[in-house]
Amino acid sequence: MSESLAVGRASALPAVGPATADPAIAAGPATTASTAALDPRRKLQLALGVIWVLDGILQYQPSMFTKSFPDMLAGSAHGNPAVVAAPITWSANLIDHHVVVLNALFATVQLALGLGIAWRPTLRLALAASIAWSLAVWWLGEGFGGILAGTASPVNGAPGPVILYAVLAVLLWPADRDPGAPSVAERVVGRRPAQAAWLVLWGSLAAFALLPASRAPGAIGDVLTDGADGAPAWLAWIDTHAASALNHHGLAASIVLAVLLALVAAAVYLPAPVLRAAIVLAVVLAAALWLAQGMGELFTGMATDPESGPLLALLALAFWPALSQPTLARSAATAEEA
Repeated sequence: MSESLAVGRASALPAVGPATADPAIAAGPATTASTAALDPRRKLQLALGVIWVLDGILQYQPSMFTKSFPDMLAGSAHGNPAVVAAPITWSANLIDHHVVVLNALFATVQLALGLGIAWRPTLRLALAASIAWSLAVWWLGEGFGGILAGTASPVNGAPGPVILYAVLAVLLWPADRDPGAPSVAERVVGRRPAQAAWLVLWGSLAAFALLPASRAPGAIGDVLTDGADGAPAWLAWIDTHAASALNHHGLAASIVLAVLLALVAAAVYLPAPVLRAAIVLAVVLAAALWLAQGMGELFTGMATDPESGPLLALLALAFWPALSQPTLARSAATAEEA
């Protein structure tokens, strides 16, 4: 890993004078090692690893070793074109006949992915494997998030939580195509591809908010009511009261949500102060969607992941525009001259 190599070479660096452009190097090897170990990209990678570990733990729940699990997977075939639905049905039937063995395998794979991301020597391998695994599960486990079935809504988790794992794996890859870019995501794939990915993701969420699955009377309220089932009392109270308030204002709520999501999507091309405000809004929207989803039904015994909310927040933070390295160097040099 590039960060690990940087740490390993830190002690071999010669002493530097007060005019050194990099304040971390000027502070000494210990500070350099600490900075490399705790840089923003690594923190986001570890957060992604934690979510994968949580997925593995959830997959080990007793209910996942019963017929309920393949039945849940089979449900994602409904409404999809035959070419998409047939492999889903075949996969669900296969799991139904070997549910204990295959579910144990699935849980172990997800746990291994999380631990692999957390351990630097296997980081690249785990990220690459997580992309392949996510794409397979997005199809066979989520039916492409209901996009082709017409049921996609940001409130019910569209475009499907698992595809966000793949996007995050790409954006958090340990390499720098554009080292001078202000955000982690832009440094990895380049500014224009990263901006395009942001626009497509948040723009599609805005479009999904205007589909019948979101704008129909009571559509959002129904999702909130479902999220309250099996949730703790405080969360059930929030979802139930929110559902009651939105029961007759579904269209207005979907329009407001679509406008907010569209603003977030467009902000990636605006100056850094505006983008920072949009990222804060994105995190707030992700938290609101997570509450609407009953926090992924983590308390019901049937959750396989924490839903899209935490992943959207993590992805938004990957675009936080920090000062670029040239700017930091100029600031350090100016401070020394003063």
